[in-house]
Formats: sequence, structure tokens, C-alpha cells
Amino acid sequence: HGNDNGGNGGGHGVSGGGHGGNGGGDGGGHGSNGGVNGGGHGDDGGGHGGDGGDNGSSHGGGARAGFWGSYGKCDLPLHTIEGLLAQLPSSGPPFAAAYWTGDIPAHDVWQQSRGDQLRALRTVTALLRRHLGPLPVYPAVGNHEATPVNAFPPPFVRGNQSAAWLYDAMAEAWRGWLPPDALRTLRAGGFYTAPLWPGLRLVSLNMNFCSQGNFWLLLNATDPAGQLQWLVGVLAQAEREGDKVHIIGHIPPAHCLHSWSWNYYRIIDRFEATVAAQFFGHTHRDEFELFYDLETLSRPLGVAFLAPSVTTYIGLNPGYRVYEVAAAYAGSSHAVLDHETFILNLTSAQASPRWQRLYRARQAYGLPSAFPRDWDLLVRRFQDDERLFQLFWFHLHKGHPPPEPCLAPCKAALLCALRTGRSGDPRLCHPLRPALPFPRIRHIWSQWRLC
Repeated sequence: HGNDNGGNGGGHGVSGGGHGGNGGGDGGGHGSNGGVNGGGHGDDGGGHGGDGGDNGSSHGGGARAGFWGSYGKCDLPLHTIEGLLAQLPSSGPPFAAAYWTGDIPAHDVWQQSRGDQLRALRTVTALLRRHLGPLPVYPAVGNHEATPVNAFPPPFVRGNQSAAWLYDAMAEAWRGWLPPDALRTLRAGGFYTAPLWPGLRLVSLNMNFCSQGNFWLLLNATDPAGQLQWLVGVLAQAEREGDKVHIIGHIPPAHCLHSWSWNYYRIIDRFEATVAAQFFGHTHRDEFELFYDLETLSRPLGVAFLAPSVTTYIGLNPGYRVYEVAAAYAGSSHAVLDHETFILNLTSAQASPRWQRLYRARQAYGLPSAFPRDWDLLVRRFQDDERLFQLFWFHLHKGHPPPEPCLAPCKAALLCALRTGRSGDPRLCHPLRPALPFPRIRHIWSQWRLC
């Protein structure tokens, strides 16, 4: 991988925001994959009371929400999101780009109108432009962008029931970030591809066409928008031209409907030499999903990074992710070299909140690199090293884990989830011990999926 071993060839990226970069530094630039990865979920309404240390919930019971946010069933105040964006440019080396992986509106899903969703879209887009300036931002469509939530009809649905009202508004709002060809497919189906810099291309997928909560997919759950067929074409062209590809999206592949998820897994297997990295959100937690070769299901060939959310929903600190990726030089792998998670600790936030680094992946977990094989070995180490696993559990919840400990059944289900880049495949969990019955693992998974 040339300079991809973490030395001077690296760049920095913000997740929830962006990736990789071209300027400054020795042999490489600084890029950013992060920011609002996994989604922002801002709340611009409601009465926020108390100081920064007030952790009361505004969801029933009369408790007041904290000024900077709360651990209850609350989303984040808009001024906290603005504070995050305002400090980003001075938080470290300059970013090269931002990947914004979706979910803008709050979770009051049955009180929302189309006008509310468009107002949230334009408000947060304007904040990003104001604070990130010329930094290129590459968005993905979250499941909360529509109303009702999860309602994304396939492109062949026309008229008032179509999603044109949303995609057209996105294309208009994001015009300065995306080239004309990308805006055309965004208007058609909410997905697009765009060049980042020489040798690297971005693909933004509309993962709502794989969502288990999208009832429109009863019409066609296999490839309702022709998006997977389109993806194969983009990856094949990149392969012919010797380019690498970063894939971003909202819902992680293992959370998708079975047929879509398994077909996507096949595509990643086929184009493992072309797909340099995958970035998703949706779960609000700090985690990852592994991909293995189809022939043996034992050789790790890819990893999907799931960045933490900016929202606190439910019981979490606000967070975002910064990725260091291989710099843009001839023959670069454009792979992730390392990543860092930053949080706002609500228990200590006062009048002037301080965003702080929670951990750096390679340092915290003792990883020699950040390639798929290293994450696979880490999951295996979690089985026997309880201290290391509990550290991961702490990071998973952005420094605010639930009061209930993660005991053997929880641990088995979580380790299985980390190995499972496609939905409903018990074979991917077999190497783990102890082996829980897969139906029980799926039951535990269902309790985690609140987004």
C-alpha cells in the first residue's frame, strides 16, 4: 500500500462529515471523513432549560432538557450542532472533505410535515456552508429525511406520492457541492457518484432502498431503484480506469433487507480491490461491520465504518468521527489508516462546552494498521480480553454506556454483529465462542435498533 502504513503519507478526514486530502503535510494532505456522520438529528423546537450539566429528559415527566443536550429521549439543540461546526476548522489539521451520512430531522416523526423536513434540510445545509466554507461536503440520504419516516417510494412511483419533493430540494440545496451528473441521479433516486481527486471516486448510496422500515419495498425489495446495477457499472468503470472508490450511505448493509444486503455483499466481494473504504451511520453508535470473501467466509476483505451520531438519542454523548486516509499520490490505496472519535461530555459541559477526543482507534486497541485483517483479529481478541472488550463497549456508547453491563449474551450478539456485513447470516458468527443460538442473537439485535 505504499505509504499506507500510517507514516507521513496520511491525510485526515471528518466522519459524519468527510475524507482524505490533498494539501499540506509531508507527502500527503489532510482530509476529513466525519462531522455529522450517522446523522445530526437537530431539534430546533421545544423549550431547553437548565445548564449544561442538566441531564433531564424533555420527554414526558416534566424534566427539563439540558442547554447543550440531554441523555433522555431528546435530540440535539441546534446551537450545539452549530458549536460543533464552529470549532471544527480549528480542531486539528485542515480537512480535505466531509462525508455527511444522513438523518437531519429530529425524532418527533409523527409531528412532521414535508415543510418541516425541507426547513431542517436547508437550515443544517446553511450551517455547514457557513462554518466549513469551501470544504467540499458529500451528503447521503438518511431514513428520517422523508415524511412519514422511512417512506421512500421507488423512482417509478410518480405524482404526489413520489419522493421528488425531497430529492429536488436536496439537489437545489447541495448544488455547490456536487457536479451536474451527480445532481441528475440525486434527483432521480437519491444516489450519486462524484470524483474526489485524481484516483479516487465517491459513491453515495440511498440505503432507504434496502431499509426494513420502508414499506414501499413490498413492491420490489431486490433492487427497486436499479441502484445496485448502477453501482456495479460505476465500480466496473473505476476498475478499468485504475481508480479507488469510497462508498458512503446511511443504513449499514447488515441492517438491510436480506436480498439487497446479500447482493451488496457480493458486489463488495467482486470489487474488493476497487472499494477502498465504506462509511455508514444510522445506529448512533461507534462501531464497524466486517466483510469476508464469499468462497470461504474467513478472509477479511472489507470493513464498513459506522461513525457515531451527533445526536444524543438515546442516552449518548454527542460525537463525530475524524478519519486519516492514505494521501492522494500515484498508486495510493486511499484506505483508512486510522480514525479518532470526538465527543461532548454532557455531564461536564458548562457555559462553554469543550469537544474532546475520546479515543484514537489504533492506539486504544493496539492495532498495527487499520486494514480489514486488523479489525477481524480485534474481534477475536475481544473474546478473551474482557478489559479490551469493555473499553470497546465504553467507546461504542461515546463515553456514556448504559447502566446495565454487557454480559455474555450481549457480548456474543455484539461480536457477531461486528463480523456480519450482511443481514441474517449465522455462518459469519460460527468462529466465535461461546456460540449463542442465532435466533437469540437476532432477538438481542432487534432491541438495539431504535433509529
